[in-house]
Amino acid sequence: MNSNVLIESFSEFAKFKNIDRPTMMSILEEVFRTMIRKKYNDDSNFDVIINPDNGDLEIYRNREIVDDDSEDIWDHDKIPLSEAQKIEPDFEIGEEVSEQVKLEDFGRRAVLMARQTLIQRVKDLERDNLYQKYKDMVGEIIAGEVYQVWGRETLVLDQEENELSLPKQEQIPKDRYRKGDNIRAVVHRVDVINGAPKIVLSRAAPAFLERLMEQEVPEIFDGLITIKNIVREPGERAKVAVESYDDRIDPVGACVGMKGSRIHAVVRELENENIDIINYTDNLELYIQRALSPAKISSMKINEQTGRVSVFLRPDQVSLAIGRGGANIKLASRLVGMEIDVFREADSYEEDIALDEFSDELESWIIDELKKIGLDTGRAVLAVNKEDLVRRTELEEENVEEVFRVIQAEFDGENETEEAATEEGAETPAEAPKE
Repeated sequence: MNSNVLIESFSEFAKFKNIDRPTMMSILEEVFRTMIRKKYNDDSNFDVIINPDNGDLEIYRNREIVDDDSEDIWDHDKIPLSEAQKIEPDFEIGEEVSEQVKLEDFGRRAVLMARQTLIQRVKDLERDNLYQKYKDMVGEIIAGEVYQVWGRETLVLDQEENELSLPKQEQIPKDRYRKGDNIRAVVHRVDVINGAPKIVLSRAAPAFLERLMEQEVPEIFDGLITIKNIVREPGERAKVAVESYDDRIDPVGACVGMKGSRIHAVVRELENENIDIINYTDNLELYIQRALSPAKISSMKINEQTGRVSVFLRPDQVSLAIGRGGANIKLASRLVGMEIDVFREADSYEEDIALDEFSDELESWIIDELKKIGLDTGRAVLAVNKEDLVRRTELEEENVEEVFRVIQAEFDGENETEEAATEEGAETPAEAPKE
């Protein structure tokens, strides 16, 4: 392989990989100097001249002429007079010989090795450039095209055809993709696996919702409104706490837009995810009330030492506070940074039973688990969703089912007793007098 073919093929490869000319020249020179050092042990007295446009390569070895009997004849930058005169008969001691070295002089194996090294250097540079580019873009939205859909991840190509990964767990559950689909996601993180960068995208991260809102709400982009916190159950529900630095701007209204125009664009991108925008406040009690919206809280008890909040609601508000699948209360807890326990306010006429009264039928450790989350009466337990009890306690699903069965049976029994007593106390109709 001659120098022209080697350099021209490398130049085309480098241009295809978007390597700039100065970097390409630097790589070429470094590779050839490595070849020189392997053959001559030193490259300080060599000139390497490269013209990648036409594939020219010239390597010159520069040496000072010394007497044949000189002690310096073995130095890398010295040449005996007799050897120099073979190149040019009229050379004299003290002059400098500049001798051209052909690429073929290094041997076929060295040339092939140089070719492989050049390609590897470009690939390494490409990897490094990709890593540096996306490391600075973490948290930013990018657009790409779906290239391949697998079970655990979706492969996405950016505008430069770099391969990006969108794992299944970072997708919105309702997302369905086919090859060629356009997609938007946020750069979640950049991993390095076996020396190669892996760009991981996400549509489920709170940062994706934050960037979308920045694009749709100019006040957020300009810094007049700030997003204090975002929590999400991707594809289901999200809560966003916002604050305005300008008293004239309503942060919630600005984010929603005229007739919901701004927030609807975000909702469509998130596969109809229900987004609650609330006004942030330093007043913890008011913040919790807003976080549990749309439920209306009657009262609450905050224990900052344990990080728990007990909220009391009317029976018709309990299901609103908990939400479908417990999503509303889970998001509210994460938004305010405290565990929220929901209790139903018993109606004045309803009788209640302390949990300790069920000690004959329920094990003591089960009762203790319920008390840990503030449930100390039968009706308080029945007011909580079963799935929520499993999540908030150490109880298994079958334990919770047993608890509900025992407590419900007790209240059903009391109701039957009250109904029977009512019937016994009713007046018996008088018999008609006999004629």
